[in-house]
Amino acid sequence: MPLLDHHHPPVRKLVQWQSFHSAWMTTLAYDMNADLPPRFVAAPSFNLGIEVDVAALERFRDEYNGAAWEPTWTAPSATATLPFAVATDELEVLIHEDYSGEVRLVGAVEFVSPANKDRPDTRDAFVSKCHGYLQKGVGLLIVDVVTDRHANLHNDLMARVGGGAVPVEGHLYATAYHPTGKNGSGELTVWTERLAVGEPLPTMPLWMFGGICIPARLEETYATTRRNLRVDRLLGPPAPAPNPAAG
Repeated sequence: MPLLDHHHPPVRKLVQWQSFHSAWMTTLAYDMNADLPPRFVAAPSFNLGIEVDVAALERFRDEYNGAAWEPTWTAPSATATLPFAVATDELEVLIHEDYSGEVRLVGAVEFVSPANKDRPDTRDAFVSKCHGYLQKGVGLLIVDVVTDRHANLHNDLMARVGGGAVPVEGHLYATAYHPTGKNGSGELTVWTERLAVGEPLPTMPLWMFGGICIPARLEETYATTRRNLRVDRLLGPPAPAPNPAAG
């Protein structure tokens, strides 16, 4: 099922990208769990900027009938205040392993949002988070289907990593990363696929800490999400192809 443009009309007016991408992430997590060993679990994680914090604040106030919370301690004056880019939208599937009774992060799928590509500071925050995953040996997959922002976060990540460029042309792509090594020396293996509106999506490898690899079936899970959210029904039948013999 070909990739749609979710950030321009008509799709944008019919199905909000937040709803579609969160549903797609959940579908992908369910699909991954069928391939993971028993001690692993894939689960979606959502953080859509400041809106989540506001909703939490409203529920807190409702629980106490609107009573204001009064602090009992005041922090001393800070040493300094510096500009700092807080990571904005986080749309990800995280893979955790039950390791000797403790849960540890071993793999992550990051779905790029428009806010991640919006400004230099938010792009840097996204790249810093991904770079941190790789430094800890966490396998990573980035999926970027954002059509209304043209920054390439994979290329920015490769510039941060150093050691040789593995660029992707264009601004739509899926890229997978497998960090390996120990004692201060290691390697990063990279898989790249350029994406395009109207084309099917690839199956990408998701490597995890410890050398386990499972398929991330982007095409199958994307198609399932489109069917479950009735996207094609909302769009209506496709326009008929022109008949070169006519006229």
